Amino acid sequence: MPTWHYSYKVRDESKYAKAVLMDIPVSVKTMREVVSVIKGMRLKDAKRFLENVIAMKEAVPIKRYKGKTPHRRGLAAKWRWPIGRYPVKAAKYLLRVLENVENNADNKGLDVDSLVIVHAAAHKGITIKRYMPRAFGRSTPSFDRRCNVEVVVMEVKKH
Repeated sequence: MPTWHYSYKVRDESKYAKAVLMDIPVSVKTMREVVSVIKGMRLKDAKRFLENVIAMKEAVPIKRYKGKTPHRRGLAAKWRWPIGRYPVKAAKYLLRVLENVENNADNKGLDVDSLVIVHAAAHKGITIKRYMPRAFGRSTPSFDRRCNVEVVVMEVKKH
């Protein structure tokens, strides 16, 4: 079994909380777009944003993997980017990670209302390979790609 480490190095463990979710059945490309939006947000704002994405009230701006993606109303005003989608499945799994990191922070004694997402990343997970038998001795591959998500939050002092 390979070892796994966070890709973000924490300076002071007492001010940070971390969470990870492995082998999510979501494309890494989709999860990367959602993760890049919530990075730098306050934790409660990110949770509210993801709930709006799940309810299809707010779209996620798609910046890198955007081939033939339509424009969405309201995106240009808020994000200064017209292209977007509603990745509901990715938002549900990411919301689970955010709730997990919130519980980890609460367990450490951090103030939950002053948490900021300092690092969020999506990494390629395992690929489950299957083959469907076809006629004349051929087969068709059916690959199921997974992704891993890690989130690190930090407690920011209120002024």
